Amino acid sequence: MRVGVLTGGGDCPGLNAVIRGIVRKGTQEYGYHFTGFRDGWRGPLEGDTVRLDIPAVRGILPRGGTILGSSRTNPLKVEGGADRVRRTLAEEEVDALIVIGGEDTLGVAAELYEQHGIPCVGVPKTIDNDLSATDYTFGFDTAVNIATEAIDRLHTTAESHMRVLVVEVMGRHAGWIALHSGLAGGANVILIPEQRFDLDQVCAWVESRFKIRYAPIVVVAEGAMPRDGDMVLKDGTLDSFGHVRLSGIGEWLAHQIEKRTGKEARTTVLGHVQRGGTPSAFDRWLATRFGLHAIDAVRDGDFGTMVSLRGTAIVRVPIGDATTRIKTVDPALYAEAEVFFG
Repeated sequence: MRVGVLTGGGDCPGLNAVIRGIVRKGTQEYGYHFTGFRDGWRGPLEGDTVRLDIPAVRGILPRGGTILGSSRTNPLKVEGGADRVRRTLAEEEVDALIVIGGEDTLGVAAELYEQHGIPCVGVPKTIDNDLSATDYTFGFDTAVNIATEAIDRLHTTAESHMRVLVVEVMGRHAGWIALHSGLAGGANVILIPEQRFDLDQVCAWVESRFKIRYAPIVVVAEGAMPRDGDMVLKDGTLDSFGHVRLSGIGEWLAHQIEKRTGKEARTTVLGHVQRGGTPSAFDRWLATRFGLHAIDAVRDGDFGTMVSLRGTAIVRVPIGDATTRIKTVDPALYAEAEVFFG
C-alpha cells in the first residue's frame, strides 16, 4: 500500500512528530510506502510530491513547522478540484490519504471522502484548540507556554514603568489560548471571543490595580469584540476558506484604555511567535500518538474518521464531528478566571 500525507492550514509545533510517527510505524510494521504532498492541498492539486521514508523523517521530532510545507489552498474552490485530487492520487498510486490540519483542512477531507469517495483519515491540528470531538489538539500546549512566558516577562517591565500592557494572542473564534495563558501568567483581565466585553468594566479593572500600585496585564484574543462594536480586521480580504485577516484589537484596546483612564498603555502582539519553534514535550507526545493511530486507521480501512484524544486514550471519530462546529470556551471556565480580574 502507498499512503499520502499532507499538512494544511496554519503551521504549528508537532506537525513533524505526526509525520514521523506515521512513517516509522507504517514502514516498520506494515511495510507501507509513503508519498508526501507539498503545501497542503496544493500538492494533490498540482501533483507536487516528495518521497517519505525513514531517513526522511529522521531527526524531525523536535523541529517546529512542517517538512512538507503548508498552505490555505482549498481544492473545493478550484474548478474540477476534486477530480484533480483524485487524478493525482491515481497517478501517484496512492491508496489512502492522511490529512493533518484544522477545521478547514479537515472539512475538505470530509467532503472529499463523503462526496467523492477519496479514502481519507484525519489528524486534528490547531494551536487554537477549537476542534470539536477531541480534548486537545497538538500545538496548543506549545502556544500556551510561549504566551505564558511572554506574560511573565511583561509583568516586570509593566511594574517598572507602571503602565498597562495589553497582550494580543491568537484565537479567532475561541479563547482557549487567552484563557489558559492569561490564567497561568497572572493576567488581571482576560478577553475572549466567546464573551463580548464591556470597555468601561475593563477600564475599571485596570484602575483598581493602579490603586494598589500594581501594573495591570490585559490578555486579549485576536477575535475578542467589545459589547458595542465589531471585530477588528487587518483588511477586508478573504482567504480561500472565506476568513478575513484579524489584527489590531490589542492596539485598539490599549488606545481606549489610555484615553479613558489617563494611564499609559502599550501593546505586545505575539502573532506567529506562538506558532513557531520547538514543540513542547506534551505536543510531541500527543502528535506522535496521533500519527501512530492514524496509520492504524488506514490499515483497518477506517476511512472518513479522525483520531482524537479522549482523556488519555486515542479514539476514532467521524471527521464531520470535528468540523461541523467549533469547540468554544465554556462560560463556567471563564467565570473561574474572573476571580482574578481587577
